[in-house]
Amino acid sequence: MWAQEAVARDVFSSAITSGVALLLLRFWEELAKRGVFEQTLSRKLVHISVGLTFMLFWPMFSSGELAPFLAAIAPVFNIIRMIFLGLGIWRNDAIVKSMSRYGDYRELLKGPLFYACTITLATTVFWRTSPVAIAAVCNLCAGDGVADVIGRRFGRVKLPYNSSKSYAGSVAMAAAGFLASVGYMYYYSLFGFVEVSWGKTLGFLLVSLAATAVESLPISSKFDDNLTVPLTSFLVGSLVF
Repeated sequence: MWAQEAVARDVFSSAITSGVALLLLRFWEELAKRGVFEQTLSRKLVHISVGLTFMLFWPMFSSGELAPFLAAIAPVFNIIRMIFLGLGIWRNDAIVKSMSRYGDYRELLKGPLFYACTITLATTVFWRTSPVAIAAVCNLCAGDGVADVIGRRFGRVKLPYNSSKSYAGSVAMAAAGFLASVGYMYYYSLFGFVEVSWGKTLGFLLVSLAATAVESLPISSKFDDNLTVPLTSFLVGSLVF
């Protein structure tokens, strides 16, 4: 009976989480359609908000074995959507405009697809009790997203080894990724999922610094930082936690 109640709770939580995620995406799509923000900023607002909002709903789920997989329905749906849009099977100019750099639907098969895959991996493999999941999502969403926003506005002084990256953007990325990670550590500790400690805080700092260092390299522009940043976070996080 407990197992049945847990599954029912998780199905309900999955429906709520998926609904909120879709509404949030729809909200940004509508703003992109209306031209409220310029395309680059619109894309980064989606980048920052979707993953972090999704993580807020993880405590709704039970401790059952199916919970992380039911929670992952929303990002898996997004993976399917990115594939259909990126292949041109489905057309939606508002979604493409809100998630792509240059308005090319084929871009969705790169950064946005990697983004959705990262959220899915963090949910199904690591889940809410793992600092690795927190670090990966927070550095991808908050860190990488804020870096672009700050770098474009205040990044006049460029890095000596990468003229497309700035000191301001890199500092913003390390700070945002770290602060978001610590914030979620405290948030999940309220539900007993993660224990607050200085060791974890230091680990989050190391992961954010490593992710920032990799993001600043020219290779991240070549392979897409939506791929290199989470991979670095997963690798370094698995070593320090």
